[in-house]
Amino acid sequence: MADPSSYRPKPGEIPDSPGVYKFRDDHRRVIYVGKAKNLRSRLANYFQDVANLHPRTATMVTTAASVEWTVVSTEVEALQLEYSWIKEFDPRFNVKYRDDKSYPYLAVTLNEEFPRVQVMRGAKRKGVRYFGPYGHAWAIRETVDLMLRVFPVRTCSAGVFKNHRQKGRPCLLGYIGKCSAPCVGRVTPEEHRELAEEFCDFMAGRTGTYLRRLEKEMTAAAEEMEYERAARLRDDITALRRALEKNAVVLADATDADLIAVAEDELEAAVQIFHVRGGRVRGQRGWVTDKVEAVDTAGLVEHALQQLYGEERGDAVPKEVLVPALPVNPDAVGQWLGERRGSQVSLRVPQRGDKKALMETVARNAEQALALHKTKRASDLTTRSRALEEIAEALDLDSAPLRIECFDVSHLQGQDVVASMVVFEDGLPRKSEYRRFQIKGFEGQDDVRSMHEVIGRRFRRYLAEKDKTGEWIGADDASAEGADDAAPDGAPAGAAGRDEDGRPKRFAYPPQLVVVDGGAPQVAAAQRALDELGIDDVAVCGLAKRLEEVWLPGDDDPVVLPRSSEGLYLLQRIRDTAHDFAIRYQRSKRTKRIRTSPLDDVPGLGETRKQALIKHFGSVKRLKGATIEQICEVPGMGRKTAESVVVALAQAAPAAPAVNTATGEIMDENDGGSKR
Repeated sequence: MADPSSYRPKPGEIPDSPGVYKFRDDHRRVIYVGKAKNLRSRLANYFQDVANLHPRTATMVTTAASVEWTVVSTEVEALQLEYSWIKEFDPRFNVKYRDDKSYPYLAVTLNEEFPRVQVMRGAKRKGVRYFGPYGHAWAIRETVDLMLRVFPVRTCSAGVFKNHRQKGRPCLLGYIGKCSAPCVGRVTPEEHRELAEEFCDFMAGRTGTYLRRLEKEMTAAAEEMEYERAARLRDDITALRRALEKNAVVLADATDADLIAVAEDELEAAVQIFHVRGGRVRGQRGWVTDKVEAVDTAGLVEHALQQLYGEERGDAVPKEVLVPALPVNPDAVGQWLGERRGSQVSLRVPQRGDKKALMETVARNAEQALALHKTKRASDLTTRSRALEEIAEALDLDSAPLRIECFDVSHLQGQDVVASMVVFEDGLPRKSEYRRFQIKGFEGQDDVRSMHEVIGRRFRRYLAEKDKTGEWIGADDASAEGADDAAPDGAPAGAAGRDEDGRPKRFAYPPQLVVVDGGAPQVAAAQRALDELGIDDVAVCGLAKRLEEVWLPGDDDPVVLPRSSEGLYLLQRIRDTAHDFAIRYQRSKRTKRIRTSPLDDVPGLGETRKQALIKHFGSVKRLKGATIEQICEVPGMGRKTAESVVVALAQAAPAAPAVNTATGEIMDENDGGSKR
């Protein structure tokens, strides 16, 4: 633990301007980000007697090794910069709200020629209109099923749409009137888009217009004795009203507001949000967080607003936001929200009437969510703590291994040899720090030698980062140590540590325990790699699959943990996770190798023009028979590139036939077997 006085800035060095500050630990990782109206007075609070600080604040300042700040012009800029840094650096002592699940949205893909209505999760996409979030996907599907009677918008996937367009006949929904069947030209693209926009208007709360219009049409049809049409319109009105009944009116018509409530205790806080659009509750979501910093209700509300609207623009930010307590500087937060919406946003605490009553309902939901979370987590925390303690006792470690890294090697008959590294912290997976390796020190099958190479590469990188504090490994170093040591798909490369700006850096944070998938030979290889590097503060063990025995370096007999041991369960889970991650990488490498095309060797031919060639000729086989003039007919293909394509295809060896591994059937190139 560091003494805060050892890195306290000199008197008068800190400006009295608005700004954002960062505390870093001795590994140069950012551990806390905060903002202040007056940096000098705010930071002075951290450097008083540690005994007078809140316990969580005391832990933070004694973990830190330095502090730095950035001056900004206004408090609004400070709010924005604080949000950006928290998102970028992921500081361990900042409050971070995390959804306990991925909430589904009702989405309309207005960015397509024929917009599609569907259920979507995850990050929002440009050009897609979203409604929700909803608690359950089935609630969306029930609503959509009712509304398709009146707004028969396409709901099928791109593949199904293309298939029925080729067949020239619609799907079942087209036959029963729940799709306007744009795939077969029953409606024009303009007419279908108008249907989709009317669907969006209805979902956005503009319901009265459509109901009144349908009622007039029904009355007119009845007067003209078109009773079948009148009956259909009556059923349409009934369907829309049933859809509306699923979201009862809670506030005055046309009210757009988000209501945020907080339930908290000394250690945790739960946030619930109700999204009200057009006076009806259109979505609900919730978060739970650990209170890792000393923060009151106003601070929790401010963090929730940053989390909720930090990535939103336009109508996604409502006209009115109702909260249980105003942030410390409500004017700055309100101005920030207004900038994101593009117009004024009212941020206030409801005092009376329907809005206060609805806020009480949201608060009850938050209290129930916190109670449910604490019930679940109490058991989970106890189990994980017991598992780590059992591992420490069985392996004779000085303390519980809070960070565990597990390595596994995978190959198929000596080809495409790869390895994986998974990371568990506090007994939970840290997926952003998973890594994968290509074995390149030798060829062939040798699991022991592969394990030695991987462990050596991982910890050589760690030592390099430790020796070059504040320096990023350049291209030459990366080449020497394995530039292909890649992060998993979707994870930031090198999230294991931080560079001098606190950004992710590869392999900079050491584990307390290394687990290898295997027995005594693999363990000996891992220990030998550590010994060669002079690393003596990292424990090593192996978990053999056959009898689930734990092997330690230099021991002739394994450590046998009881079958009911929580420690054994955790080691098995870590080992199985590493095994699955390695297999997925190995399979992707094999698939990529099998699908290699002669076009890959044509200089200057990118993926777009490759796809254009395949689409134009149908297959590589047909492309081989094409002349230079025929290839030049493809959009974007010049004569020089066409000549290179002809030469590359002429020099390419005949490809082995592709085989469907599920059926054993040999796939013809004309069926797309050679397509990338």
